[in-house]
Amino acid sequence: MILHLLALLLLWQAAPATRQQASPAYLRYRRTITLPTSSIASQSCTLIDAQVFPHAAPYLTDLRIYPATPGSRELPYAITLSEPDHLDNEPAQVLNLGMTGRNITFDLQMPARPYADITLDLDGHDFLATATVTGHYSDSAPPTSLGTFTLFDLATQHLSRSTTLHLQESTFPRLHVELSVTAAPGAPAFITKPQLVRAATVPPSREAQTLYTLSAETTAIENRGHQTIARLLVPQRVPIERISFTLATTFKSNFSRDVRILDHPDPDRPQPQTPPSDLPIATESVTSTIQRVHLTQAGREIRQQQLSIPATLGANMQSAAAVEVYIENGDDAPLPITSVRLEMRERRLCFEPPADASGLTLLYGDPTLPAPQYDFARLFTPTARAASAQLGPEQLNPIYTSRPDSRPLTERHPALLWIALLAVVCSLALVAFRSTAHHHHK
Repeated sequence: MILHLLALLLLWQAAPATRQQASPAYLRYRRTITLPTSSIASQSCTLIDAQVFPHAAPYLTDLRIYPATPGSRELPYAITLSEPDHLDNEPAQVLNLGMTGRNITFDLQMPARPYADITLDLDGHDFLATATVTGHYSDSAPPTSLGTFTLFDLATQHLSRSTTLHLQESTFPRLHVELSVTAAPGAPAFITKPQLVRAATVPPSREAQTLYTLSAETTAIENRGHQTIARLLVPQRVPIERISFTLATTFKSNFSRDVRILDHPDPDRPQPQTPPSDLPIATESVTSTIQRVHLTQAGREIRQQQLSIPATLGANMQSAAAVEVYIENGDDAPLPITSVRLEMRERRLCFEPPADASGLTLLYGDPTLPAPQYDFARLFTPTARAASAQLGPEQLNPIYTSRPDSRPLTERHPALLWIALLAVVCSLALVAFRSTAHHHHK
């Protein structure tokens, strides 16, 4: 009997937990979904903003869309990014490299896809170059002028380097480039030779570039010593994948500044009066550079600006975080930064609206709910003609009620199992004691 009781307890403990089912009553937060009144698109998408992440389950597993009709089944959806998960640069083969007079000339065999930018790998420093580019569909067709572009390296002036040709979106299979190169002002004479051109790469087209949306922003910028400092608090689970800086519109000067980004999982700690040496060790550290080069040298106009930094931080954790941004000014005057923005990649919630699409509601806020398994998500193909839906403000779900605890009794009250096991052990010990006493009595 005792052994049977022990086996029953073990089976009870090992019983698998049932999969939680979605129900509007167990989802704490709601947001209305509004579609364009004139939309006839078969697919609609709405932007998932930063307000959703802190109250939704990790990885957004509890998002559910329900029509207004009581008793309606949830509406299948798919979550997509604004670009594919992984985009690689592709090489462009350099052909017919040589000299035409004092200029370097070569052809580029382009990838069989749309492209906009071409980055040249040039072997040299302290130079200015003019690249004249023409596009060719075939040898028999006349070439198409794609423009003249300024390339440069201004290392001795502590400024930047740019060797990228910024074209309009194009699909020419072959490009012809004529490169005129001279030394930068104040630099030694530059020897022009074909070996200057080592390779060329083609980034993803501009149409495929990532789109970002706001995660957090601050206009409280502090200048202390040789640093400009911005601090931001980020709610739990809100992604951060880029940091952008906004300058005063009246500021026109050139600059190049190093930037350091730290984040800490404890935003409630009082902010120090000195740089963050006394803070807990940062979970992430990102270093990069922001810069601007707007000038004309030797009759050539140079335009280069980078005010955003890719940065995937540990604030994508399951707790709130404090992000600190440090701009190293050296002995230069601080930059007139008016705001610092933390941004995340755009995530869109896409679905097929029903015939009566009025009254759609997005519900979330049940951390025990597993991710849905929809055929729609498995077979989803985004379309460029999807209607743009809008999310209303976050509200508490008026019919919300706490989900009953469906865990096994031993998980809800783990002490019960130990008490039962102890009782079994005591019972076995008592049986053994009685058996021993009975044996001695004989």
